[in-house]
Amino acid sequence: MKLEKIKKTSKELELEITDENETMLNPITEKLLQNNDVDYASYIADHPDSKKRRLYIRVKKGEPVDLLKKALKEVEAELKDFEKNFSGEISNKSKSKPKSKSKK
Repeated sequence: MKLEKIKKTSKELELEITDENETMLNPITEKLLQNNDVDYASYIADHPDSKKRRLYIRVKKGEPVDLLKKALKEVEAELKDFEKNFSGEISNKSKSKPKSKSKK
C-alpha cells in the first residue's frame, strides 16, 4: 500500500491510497462519519479497476489527521474484539463433540 497526501488544510485532508480497496476504506469511512466532529468523509475511485482510491475528510472541529488516527484505532479495536470472539467461539466448538446418531 502506498499513501500520498494530496491536500491538507486545518479542516480537510485528502489522501491517495494505492493498492487498497473498499474492504479497508469502508470501515474507516464509517468510523469517521460516526464522529460528530467530522463534517464529511468519503472515498472514491476513478474506475472500479483502478488501484488508486482517494480518501477525503472534512471536519467541523479538530485536526483531520487526529480524527483519522482515532477512527483507525477504533477499527483496530473492533477487529481485535472480533478476533477474540471468533477464536473463543472456534475453541468452544472444537471442545464439544457432535452427537452421533445410532443406527437401529
